[in-house]
Amino acid sequence: MQLSVRWWGMFALLCVISLMVGARDMAWAQLFSSSGDAWLTLTASRLPRLAALILTGVGLAVCGVILQHIVRNKFVEPGTSGGLDAAKLGILVAMTALPALGEVGIAGRMLFALVFCLAANVVYVLIIRRIRFRNTVLVPVVGLMYGSVLSALAEFYAYSHNIMQSMQGWLLGDFSRIVQGHYEILYLILPVVALAYAYAHRFTVLGMGEEMAASLGLGYAATAALGLLLVAVTVSVTVIAVGAIPFVGLVVPQLVALHRGDNLRKTLPLVALGGASLLLLCDILGRLLIYPFEVPIGLTAGGIGGVVFLMLILRGGR
Repeated sequence: MQLSVRWWGMFALLCVISLMVGARDMAWAQLFSSSGDAWLTLTASRLPRLAALILTGVGLAVCGVILQHIVRNKFVEPGTSGGLDAAKLGILVAMTALPALGEVGIAGRMLFALVFCLAANVVYVLIIRRIRFRNTVLVPVVGLMYGSVLSALAEFYAYSHNIMQSMQGWLLGDFSRIVQGHYEILYLILPVVALAYAYAHRFTVLGMGEEMAASLGLGYAATAALGLLLVAVTVSVTVIAVGAIPFVGLVVPQLVALHRGDNLRKTLPLVALGGASLLLLCDILGRLLIYPFEVPIGLTAGGIGGVVFLMLILRGGR
């Protein structure tokens, strides 16, 4: 209970700091008048950015823990299973295949990203099920290799269609372009998280293995398909809105499981809270490191997450 209170306190503090930090100084006294530049900056930029950070962190952490239970490996998340790279490839295909969609372009790109990400996750799960590793560390290694192949395909596709610069502009996770009216698609993460919590017990059983799930009367294939669909929706939405952000879905579920176990009904709220807190921390660091300029969150999250991932790999290999 005390740990949960500390986590909520840390989360609230990070939210306040996130609203206060920025390249533009705000006259906070103007907020009470509901007018002026301070109010406009808060409502059009700072609050949307805060909401986008929380939604993205929650979504990535939750879909990470779902993938880990489906694959039965603690070192798996969209960034180490090819899901992020497949979503990038899907968006690139949509940009060239559906160039005249106009206002529904975002929906078209999301649909392509969702289909590509879902297909890539299914293929990855089938590969892992076919190759039974004795060393669990090899599972994410195969995922990284698989993702590298998909990433190479995406870069080759972008180069061949002369959209390499466009791809590089949005592939790296970045919240600096988040303003009111350009992030609302992230609210699709809320029903994903609600469904994940509703099926938390089933996902927990799923992590015990196919035989155990069948003995308890759980439809393994249907539950796994639902989990992969939830992951695909989350990944496609986040890549479209803010770009690719690695390691959040790996680090947070792993740390929560070390302290609270693997019962998702009890740990999923903490996983969601931890994902949002980690992303807020990475964003605040990115805004302060070279102030008044900004380091993209894809770099700060990749740096922090990569170090923790390496520590977990070394710990798991012993």
